[in-house]
Amino acid sequence: MQAGIRLNVSEDAIAKYTELRMKKAYRYIIYRIDQQLQEIAVERTGAHEEEYETFKSKLPENDCRFIVYDLDYTTDDNCHKSKIFFISWTPDSAKIKARMMYASSKERFKEELEGVHYEAQATDPTELDKDVLLDPSAHTANEGLKENGERRWYSGELETSKQLASFHRF
Repeated sequence: MQAGIRLNVSEDAIAKYTELRMKKAYRYIIYRIDQQLQEIAVERTGAHEEEYETFKSKLPENDCRFIVYDLDYTTDDNCHKSKIFFISWTPDSAKIKARMMYASSKERFKEELEGVHYEAQATDPTELDKDVLLDPSAHTANEGLKENGERRWYSGELETSKQLASFHRF
């Protein structure tokens, strides 16, 4: 049995993710933990043409969220690609109870999301910058990134494209 809180994942949460993955219906989905219902539910979706900065502005400054983001990018060989990122947004300013709840339910939730390519962890807005996600010099596989005296861990295998950062591969 896997450790962590065994929250249910709402049917709508899975349905919206399937629409993002299969139909490209959304650019992103922001999920929240509904503590009354004890489930992970959709908080908001973003239209496929919505800008990245608009997505970032929708995240709460003092609370945690799970995000699935369909990121389009161009490789050094001028190939257009799309990868689905699972992002755990846990700002340092969030309450400890919320951070613990999101951390302990993350693995259970990821099990439900078939087809996610990469995982990222962000604790402040600078870690959500698109340039940071796509900058390979900012990340190395299985090594920590030291920034402002803090240690941030990213693990996984490197993509062949130099423009895609290394994250945990599902």
